[in-house]
Amino acid sequence: MASSDTERREDEEAPAAEDEDTGAQVAPIVKLEAVAVTTGEENEDVILDLKSKLYRFDKEGNQWKERGAGTVKFLKHKETGKVRLVMRQSKTLKICANHLVLPSMSVQEHAGNDKSCVWHAPDYADGELKDELFCIRFPSIENCKTFMETFQEVAESQTKKEENEDASAAADLLEKLKVEEKKEEGEDKAEDKAEDKAAEKE
Repeated sequence: MASSDTERREDEEAPAAEDEDTGAQVAPIVKLEAVAVTTGEENEDVILDLKSKLYRFDKEGNQWKERGAGTVKFLKHKETGKVRLVMRQSKTLKICANHLVLPSMSVQEHAGNDKSCVWHAPDYADGELKDELFCIRFPSIENCKTFMETFQEVAESQTKKEENEDASAAADLLEKLKVEEKKEEGEDKAEDKAEDKAAEKE
């Protein structure tokens, strides 16, 4: 018995043998292919990216309801130059807020809290366009101030772009009018010449 106990101890104390390669190969049952994931943010540049918690005001219950905690971003489209605010939840990446920053929008500090601010926006996060009152809270006062400053700058820049677009559209219309007037003048002259020739023939 004593010898069998010592053999057991030696077996237990002996280092475990490394996995031996048996040469067997197991083929996967299902082959998975790499899938390209699109977020819808590929054609946009990030202006601002901050961690925060978003709330929306529930008019029926007359209270603030949490939309989610995650990162809020200002994204500027590379071609159109339009800027939108997008917020996704941290783990699920579900969209909490998704709307364009318009010139008419303004952000204000939330009463009684230096780390929060509020604004109105027509939001499309739930798949339908709804007018929402948002409140966003940041971990620090600095982040809140940065968000508010960026929001105002973007809104003002959108105003300038709209004015420029309106001016260029008006200029295009004037140019078309001038071209049409010249064409009409040319047609009138051609008609006058045709009438003169007809009168000469008579």
